[in-house]
Amino acid sequence: MSDIAAIKRFLRCETPDAWISAALANPAMLLIDHANCEKKAASTAINLIYRYVDNFELLNKMSRLAREELRHFEQVIAIMRARGIPYRQVSASRYAARLREPLRAAEPGRLIDTLIVGAVIEARSCERFARLAPHLDEELQAFYLSLLKSEARHYRDYLALAQKAAAEYGSGGESVEARLETFLDLERQLIVQADTEFRFHSGPLPQAEAPAAERCC
Repeated sequence: MSDIAAIKRFLRCETPDAWISAALANPAMLLIDHANCEKKAASTAINLIYRYVDNFELLNKMSRLAREELRHFEQVIAIMRARGIPYRQVSASRYAARLREPLRAAEPGRLIDTLIVGAVIEARSCERFARLAPHLDEELQAFYLSLLKSEARHYRDYLALAQKAAAEYGSGGESVEARLETFLDLERQLIVQADTEFRFHSGPLPQAEAPAAERCC
């Protein structure tokens, strides 16, 4: 639980109760988009491996992270298959794309910002797993709680790599702390502002539009 406490201190807000309600009302989409998130997280790590071939610590940590995220993807789709939930294409939430809008174009700023965004996303994922777990059925609760340790480590790895990159290559004109404030403030806005459709990283849905579908988990 100490990891979760640190992550709660790191993030600027807690997941709203309205998002939890939407997740419980839409269990199929919760799992479908969770699978998508694991797949995208692995892809991000692999892209970093291709882009920054001279950073051995980054290569090792991103290789491990990609393997873990793909394993999580396999676990999610196994649960979906057992529950008769088909895996299908769904539109992405605004969350990751909006978080990446302030990325700097020039290096080393681009690397530092990309790593900070990775840390923020992993921290939020961990916080959401912890928030959701008490409301889920026994199988999903155990699964989501099992993810907390790795997600917390991913957040720490991304943040440590950002700080190390700034120390080795320069900060690109702004400190890591200043960039963190930029991305964390933006992330808070995305988490608390109402969204148009439910996704794993969406904001809460307006009460009148919250899905009234099957109650899960």
